[in-house]
Amino acid sequence: MGRRFLFVLGSSRTEGNTELLARRAAEQLPADVEQEWISLLERPLPEFEDRRHPGGRTRPDAAPADAAAHDNAAALLDATLAATDIVIASPLYWYSVSGPTKRYLDHWTDWLRTPGADFRATLAGRTLWGVTALADHEPVVADPLIGTLNNTAAYLKMRFGGVLLGNGSDRGDVLKDTAALTRAKTFFAREAPLARFPFEDA
Repeated sequence: MGRRFLFVLGSSRTEGNTELLARRAAEQLPADVEQEWISLLERPLPEFEDRRHPGGRTRPDAAPADAAAHDNAAALLDATLAATDIVIASPLYWYSVSGPTKRYLDHWTDWLRTPGADFRATLAGRTLWGVTALADHEPVVADPLIGTLNNTAAYLKMRFGGVLLGNGSDRGDVLKDTAALTRAKTFFAREAPLARFPFEDA
């Protein structure tokens, strides 16, 4: 199976700093690597409904409430299952992922139990990456976001490629962050290790 990257854009605006940085990194991928870009702003998901208890779980495309949102959920499920590499491109909002990004990850809870999806087995061994832009010059403030993605990958026995950090507040600022742009050139070229929970390193 050839590599296929899914870029999930979680910003509340188009062409923000996080997206710009992700696209710079994606430019370095070989031409034979497939890329799919999905903006959660343009394709919003329905509110997450916790349906872990018995009673009527179906694939998201069978849910009748908000047809467009449920179509988006079905498309994102299929795109996620088809990807060898999933890139969460979310700005740092209140020290973690954005609201739309968190909603996308919340839907993973349901997809783990969606008949026919085989979500856990499919994602095991695949790679989760992160890209984020932050307005603070201290990268430690992004630790909660990094922890969210690392622990998500560890739970599903995925590989975790880490998070590409860039600095920027005003539109386009990240393109002035020469250190981030340098890291972007080789970010996806690294071999990603299997993710581990922090307590497993003790």
